[in-house]
Amino acid sequence: MATSPPPDASAATPRHRGWRIARNVALGVLATIVAVWLVLYITKGRFLKRPFESIAARLTQRQVSVGGDFQLYFAPWRIKFYAERLRIANPAWATQPYLFAADRIDSRIAPLSLLWGKRRFHSLDLTNGAVDLEWDAGHRHNSWTFGEPQKGGKPLDLPRIDRATVAGTTVRYRDPRMRLLADLRIDTIRSTGARIGDAVGVNGGGQLRDTPFTVAARLLSPDATVARGRNELVLRARAAGNVIDVAGTLPSIAAIENVPLAVRARGRNMADLLGVIGVAIPNTRAYRLRAQLVQSGQEYRFTRMAGTFGDSDVAGRLTVTNGERLHLDSRLETKRLDIVDAAPFIGYNPDIVATSGAVAAAAATGAAPQRILPDAALPVATMQRFDADLTWRIGALQSRRLPISDIDLTLALDRGRLALSPLTFAMARGNVAADAVFDTRQRPSAVRYDIRLAPTPMGRLLAGYGVAEAGTSGTIRGRIQLSGRGDTIHDSLATSNGRIAFVMPAGTLWTRNVELSELDIGTFVQKMFENELKEPVTINCGLVAFTVRGGVAATDPILIDTTKNVILGRGGFSFRTEAVDLAIRADSKRFSLFSGQSPVGIAGSFADPGLRVISPQLLARAGAGLGLAVVATPVAGLLAFIDPGDAKAAQCGPVLGARTAAAQRTDKGEPRKDVGDGRTVETAPKRKKFLGIF
Repeated sequence: MATSPPPDASAATPRHRGWRIARNVALGVLATIVAVWLVLYITKGRFLKRPFESIAARLTQRQVSVGGDFQLYFAPWRIKFYAERLRIANPAWATQPYLFAADRIDSRIAPLSLLWGKRRFHSLDLTNGAVDLEWDAGHRHNSWTFGEPQKGGKPLDLPRIDRATVAGTTVRYRDPRMRLLADLRIDTIRSTGARIGDAVGVNGGGQLRDTPFTVAARLLSPDATVARGRNELVLRARAAGNVIDVAGTLPSIAAIENVPLAVRARGRNMADLLGVIGVAIPNTRAYRLRAQLVQSGQEYRFTRMAGTFGDSDVAGRLTVTNGERLHLDSRLETKRLDIVDAAPFIGYNPDIVATSGAVAAAAATGAAPQRILPDAALPVATMQRFDADLTWRIGALQSRRLPISDIDLTLALDRGRLALSPLTFAMARGNVAADAVFDTRQRPSAVRYDIRLAPTPMGRLLAGYGVAEAGTSGTIRGRIQLSGRGDTIHDSLATSNGRIAFVMPAGTLWTRNVELSELDIGTFVQKMFENELKEPVTINCGLVAFTVRGGVAATDPILIDTTKNVILGRGGFSFRTEAVDLAIRADSKRFSLFSGQSPVGIAGSFADPGLRVISPQLLARAGAGLGLAVVATPVAGLLAFIDPGDAKAAQCGPVLGARTAAAQRTDKGEPRKDVGDGRTVETAPKRKKFLGIF
């Protein structure tokens, strides 16, 4: 029977030798570790103080120093790091010398967390610590990001801390781009076993864009941090008369980004609130707002926003982007906007409007006495520091006299150029579309207004002023195009040039309105006794137009043709002084007895216009009639009040086309000589003044 050969001893020896070598190396490494551990444990690693400063300085590219005792060793399996008067320098551009300084730091660090970059502290005992966190002027680098400068600044990433004892610690934060400086004090935290306590407090204040503020915050469930659970944060800040409350649940003490926070704000003026971050909006009355805030990088998104300002409501969303230029993007909705709350949009203080009226509000802006155009200057410097996009839908404007609803406003602010385009709304079953541009990049600001009124029923439009709709079927449409220079509404209009025109196509109007304007006494009295005051009068066509030169508007023309008469107007008004001097007269197309046939004067100012029913021309005619009665017979005196009925009807083509006075014609095609030349005494050659001013 054959036998197998014995194993090759020479082949087995290297294998056993390899195992022995590996075992010996492992034992040697273990012995070395034990020896190092033992040396460190016995010496507490104090001899590593200078190597630690050198290595830390090389890794961070900052000066690192320990001014007192130093310990670095395993105790027994966690790394103990202890240092007295530890200092870590700031970069050269920072305003403070040290990023971090503490009288004493005593910590236990999980070794494996350092390998994975997680930096977990099992415990931290910090005494009189001071942290200085800064961004550079270009917002490219920060003081807490170590390494090469070209890497740029990274978000702040604090280590995980299971248990902490903190006393006398402060945090300073500076962001030149936001113009923010905050100095905060952390209340003393003392652990009991694994429990931190009921709350951790942070108090302090600072300055945001030249506005001082105070802040008080509490972490209501800090023990949850031990288990990496839910941390309830509440914070209250006060600035410029505003109170801001923030509440939310954080995954850890330092985790703010992408965490939904509930925000509430209240104050006397929303303009003061946004003024804190350098954003200019019109003044408001007292407001209350709530929203959900989520911060993501440079964006601060306010969603589910709802609240009130004055007697009006508002809802929507707002995104604030703190980039190279501050940018606001907002979508708002309002169900009901009180007209007093709308007053700030043209420069009025709403509180003054509510208590004292528009004239007092205009005076508060610097306007002359008895003026209503505000003289409040645009915040030019602020408008050039931030950009904005806004859409705002308003259901109805709450007003006794202005039937306005369905307002849609689109606003764009780009480096000082503010455009309201378009602004649309419904008024008296008609629609208005407007565009306005305020270009503050030109000095003074270049301003353009373009307001278009779609065909609108006059009865509904004038109903708020006591005119009944019954018997009035006429409509009106128009356009206002003006351009001027100035940093206030008053200045932009006082220097404006352009045209204002309102056209009335064929329709009907109360007879009473026509007769009162012409003072046709005979016909008016006759109809009054016949109870025919609401008998409609047919309007063939009508035009009320003004040419504006240098802020002075002259009739160009006022011409209304009806079946019975032709209504003409002369004069104008001034945006400079807000003076009004108009004369309206009606020439009858038929013979009428007792016709005053003299102009009705509209004079005074925008704030206080007056109706002069008995004009100087009428008084002069009355004097002539009295003279005739004396030298002839009483019947002859009546001749001065007889209207022969020779008014020339208008050709409606130029009227409906809103043409100037020079283009107007009679129904026979002849040029009209009774509609003026579209100039006032300020813009025309020297001539006798019309009604004292024009």
